[in-house]
Amino acid sequence: MYKALIIDDEEPTREAIRILGDWPRHGIDEVLEAANGQEGLALLERERPDLVLVDMKMPVMDGLAFLQVVERDYPDLFTIVISGYNDFDYTRQAIRSRVVDYLLKPVNRGDLNQALAKAAGVLDARRDSKRDHIDRDIALNMSLPKLKENIYLSLLTRTFRAGSSEAYLRLIGADDPAMRFGVSVLRVLNLDEVAAGRFKGETALLHFAAANVVGEFAEAGFHSFGLANPKRDRELIVIHSMTGGYPEDLAFRAAHFARKIAQGLSDLFGIRTAAGLSGPGVAVGGLADAYRDASEAAEGIDLFRRDSLQPAGAGAERKEAGAPAVSFAARMPQLRAAIEAGSAAQARTVVQQFLAGVREQGRFSFKQADRLLEELLFLLGELALELGLPPAAGAEGRGGSGGDGGAAAGIRGDGALGALGLSADYAGFDEYEALLCSICERYAELARAVLSSERAFDVSEIKRYIEQHYFEDIKISMFTERYFLSREYLMKLFKQHYGFGIHEYVQKVRMDKAKALLDRPELKIQEISEMLGFKDKNYFSKAFRNYVGLSPSEYRTQGPDES
Repeated sequence: MYKALIIDDEEPTREAIRILGDWPRHGIDEVLEAANGQEGLALLERERPDLVLVDMKMPVMDGLAFLQVVERDYPDLFTIVISGYNDFDYTRQAIRSRVVDYLLKPVNRGDLNQALAKAAGVLDARRDSKRDHIDRDIALNMSLPKLKENIYLSLLTRTFRAGSSEAYLRLIGADDPAMRFGVSVLRVLNLDEVAAGRFKGETALLHFAAANVVGEFAEAGFHSFGLANPKRDRELIVIHSMTGGYPEDLAFRAAHFARKIAQGLSDLFGIRTAAGLSGPGVAVGGLADAYRDASEAAEGIDLFRRDSLQPAGAGAERKEAGAPAVSFAARMPQLRAAIEAGSAAQARTVVQQFLAGVREQGRFSFKQADRLLEELLFLLGELALELGLPPAAGAEGRGGSGGDGGAAAGIRGDGALGALGLSADYAGFDEYEALLCSICERYAELARAVLSSERAFDVSEIKRYIEQHYFEDIKISMFTERYFLSREYLMKLFKQHYGFGIHEYVQKVRMDKAKALLDRPELKIQEISEMLGFKDKNYFSKAFRNYVGLSPSEYRTQGPDES
């Protein structure tokens, strides 16, 4: 457990921080208070807190003087600075003093607890570390200022406040008119796997480590800054900047640097990535557009080819605008039938047949894949609610992905997938297909466990199912799995009640329907064959002749009275 110290001259502010902080969740069991920097130093010497939250404007000794002492005498202490937005001198000292985070007044619950989580995560890592050099590296990496990250995020999201915030452009070198910027967007393809295996399940620590790899691969005359996208778990953003040269030079160096980062992440943590790049260098005001271009390039990577890096505009002629829409909606009746039957094998078959059509298109981007996954989770969530399945499957399915704009670079494993015990990791089409199959299988297994215990077996249900789904591929295993009865018993029971075997009855219903459809001259035999679920016209004709004694054409010519 850890000890924290709040230093602020305003008692209401200290009380608010105490109330807003979720201290136990972050492993902090004692919170101390001081009214100025001088009192804070005395407590620091006596109580040895692990983390200090310090206001910058205070009487007696302000935060600026306090941080200067901390920088000299307590270089390993983690600090969180609290200040107003325009206190540029205080900000500069905070950066020098390696603060964990920089909170703006008034402090809100989300920002405070995010900062506490970050500090606690690194404290945990330092405590668990058995090697001194890891400890030193962690302390060094913590010098990455949160304020700089906030500046870039505000520029990328077009929320940067001109006028009152312009002084902060100096922090990123944007006060130099010759400075040019570019963006790389890295999609983390195995986020859940690496977070679980290397970071004790803490995605925030993975983000922190990945962002700091960027700093380890610095190049002379070419600056890069990494940050995790707070709205998309699987997205790492890298801002590139350089002075001089042609705008195209920055794009060239960014591509080279993105490859180095990808290799470094793979070597250090086993992280697999796919990257999209913006175009030639732009002024700081063009960062939002550069991010959009890089993000679109990353989302446009083809799962069949799985390029590791794609520049902005590459393959523009193959963009989704010209690609056919891909939707699960038309297959939901079949998928619903499989899930209601509790047949995992049938659910898998429905998915595989659907994705076989996607394979034939020859191109399928991450953006299309994310949208289809999000749609499937929503549709299955609605189905789960309708069938009365447990809330973990139904409610989470409504919002199983957390990205903005629907792109599931933000699909979160703690939503519908987490409830099902699945991960949203996938790097290529085969892994994606396996994921969708697993999702549908889990829903079928859940339905089988829940619904089978709620219903008594009635053989008429099989008869009704056949009459409603005669155009599908009906197998006896569907009913044996649903009702937990043997194949032999079901077949015998059905024949006793209706005088037909199950397969015979399926054929009877199909042929009776075929006769009715053949009486409609506007329908072609090929259309009738498809409506009845036959693989092709010839197979239908052969089955019809065996059953009726006439071919479909002969039956239509002679009429039902002559048959």
